Amino acid sequence: QALEILREQMGDRHPNVATSLNNLALLYREQGRYEEAEPIFLQALEIFREQMGDRHPNVATSLNNLALLYRDQGRYEEAEPIFLQALEIFREQMGDRHPNVATSLNNLALLYRDQGRNEEAESIFLQALEISREQMGDRHPDVATSLNNLAGLYQAQGRIDAALTYLQQGLDIEETNLSLNLAIGSEDRKQAYMSTIAGTTNRAFSLHFQDAPDNRDAAHLAFSTLLRRKGRILDALTDTQQRLRQNFSPDIALVLDDYAIAQSQLAALLYRGLGEQDPTDYRRQVDELRQTVNRLENDLSRRSAEFRVETEPVEIAAVQALLPANSALVEIVQYFPFDAAANRSDQWGAPRYAAYVLHPTGALQWVELGDAATLDAAAFDFLNAVRNPASGTTARTTGRALDALVMEPLRPLLGDATHLLLSPDSQLNLVPFAALVDEQDQFLVESYTLTHLTTGRDLLRLQVTASSQQPPIVFANPDYDRADGAGAALVASATRGESQRSGDMASLQFGPLPGTQLEVDAIAPLLNNPLILTDADASEAALKQVQGPSILHIATHGFFLEDVEAVPPPDDTRSATIIPTFTGDGSALRPPVVSRENPLLRSGLAFAGFNTRASAGEDGVLTALEAAGLRLRGTRLVVMSACETGVGAVATGEGVYGLRRALVMAGAESQLMSLWKVDDYATAELMQLYYDRILSGDDRSESLRQVQLDLLTAPAYAHPYYWSSFLFSGDWRPLDGALD
Repeated sequence: QALEILREQMGDRHPNVATSLNNLALLYREQGRYEEAEPIFLQALEIFREQMGDRHPNVATSLNNLALLYRDQGRYEEAEPIFLQALEIFREQMGDRHPNVATSLNNLALLYRDQGRNEEAESIFLQALEISREQMGDRHPDVATSLNNLAGLYQAQGRIDAALTYLQQGLDIEETNLSLNLAIGSEDRKQAYMSTIAGTTNRAFSLHFQDAPDNRDAAHLAFSTLLRRKGRILDALTDTQQRLRQNFSPDIALVLDDYAIAQSQLAALLYRGLGEQDPTDYRRQVDELRQTVNRLENDLSRRSAEFRVETEPVEIAAVQALLPANSALVEIVQYFPFDAAANRSDQWGAPRYAAYVLHPTGALQWVELGDAATLDAAAFDFLNAVRNPASGTTARTTGRALDALVMEPLRPLLGDATHLLLSPDSQLNLVPFAALVDEQDQFLVESYTLTHLTTGRDLLRLQVTASSQQPPIVFANPDYDRADGAGAALVASATRGESQRSGDMASLQFGPLPGTQLEVDAIAPLLNNPLILTDADASEAALKQVQGPSILHIATHGFFLEDVEAVPPPDDTRSATIIPTFTGDGSALRPPVVSRENPLLRSGLAFAGFNTRASAGEDGVLTALEAAGLRLRGTRLVVMSACETGVGAVATGEGVYGLRRALVMAGAESQLMSLWKVDDYATAELMQLYYDRILSGDDRSESLRQVQLDLLTAPAYAHPYYWSSFLFSGDWRPLDGALD
């Protein structure tokens, strides 16, 4: 459409038409539609030459993009002279030290790397890096790109130490810019930005597990990357700064506002790129804004431990120092192996699982677990069996099969640990690990206390505590056809959340859950002065008005809608290439945005009035995104006794998208959540036994284990369906009288 309008208004040969053609061809190139892209690139080049002359920088840009297309197709002999022409024009028109010269050098070096001309590639990569650092500053994304390209070259040559050095530097710069870009901007932009660094995340794991499996430095680099990036996008989608602002005094909130403005300005400057601005002026603006951001960040970190935890880069030593005695942190990761020495079309392999194990003292350990498709298939078989109480011994046999793939390779690394802090990945997030079966035909729950975490990074957040503001609050047995405002009136200090939700939710309807009244009857006598909300009082509006209840217990329907969009590929294989494509206003065209609906809109809870979408001023639908906005600082435990509440959209590196993570971000210390709906009587009994223990001062994780062991020995509840549907996540320590 844009092309048609430009042609109509400006004529077929206007430079803006060439720009529009160029951008259309770039789209086709990204889609792999090379035969369609080539003639359009050639048209754009012809118009630029005709209207601007053979030596204009836009001609160099057009040549550069055409050469990149030929490189994608493996037409190296055709690409090289075109890259050299582009480089010559940039040097002639802009000088030897212009950032566009660095870009052109970078692209030429990539071509030489693809051809195996490694010595030439290395020299040119180093030139590009030197110019980018000089002109753009040490922390610019283009510098990270050059560093990562060099790391890939050294990885392909087997020069592991050099690859680690450069990849470490590139990852450090990406961490700085990642924090900046995830702090502001739209959800789509945050997800798109995260996708641009997926390649280096996978490369860090590949460099370790594929190229240097015995190299401790490679392990530390990969594990640090895991701790910093796992679950990161979900944290960002819950608007960290808005949550912090709720808990700050007015004077600190003002500093946070200044910080957000400076971040936004710096991110916009980096995201836009140099364009046609003078490099010296551009770098000065970047440096000044970085200094402002750093000064405000240091001020906020000094004033707020919560802010400090949210913003400081995670270090392995800091996580290790927080591990309890007799424990082990088990971080499982799914990654795409990268072969730097292979042809470009064969560089990315099928996904695999691996795991890292960290004890309170001692060295980091690790193990490869194998092909993801095999593990995922075993996980599906196990879940199908364990969710069916009539599956008989199949739950044990499938539990043993999955254990052999996941836990058996890990067991030699666990040593004497009896408490496992589990951070699974991808499909393994949906697995009730307690019901896996070991070589001695024992369930895992018989040997270990299990605490789930999205990532070991959560241990840092658990150190920032707050006092409860309200007594225990229980929501149960909502009237899905009717709601009134009486329940909301019982809960003080209203909190409003987002009203946005997925369109796929429109047809959902739920029937009553009278069995949840059994839960209320079982646990209410155990709690100190609880507020009980049922029937029409159990409304979304009431829940949004809670402020740090000591315990929040919710017994209702949960839902999870499958994600309808494709997950982004492991890496944009062209992400290492900087394309200085000038649009009509002179700004640089950035990588394409992958648009996906926020997965936090696709899972949630149903409250009073859900079926009519009328709930005392709300609609009865609490999405996970809204749950992330609840005021749960000071809430020691959230119990979600609802079908599918522990589930969410599974995304590699992001844990489970859904209520589980949302409640962590809302401030809840710990959660007990169901993976599937269990018999009402079994649930009521499990809840009564669990509350008996935690209110007596027992460990929150160990209490669940003991209850599961009790049910396991009861003939009526021996099948894992009855006792393994609940998993515990978060702070495992006793409640310590906070409920008095």
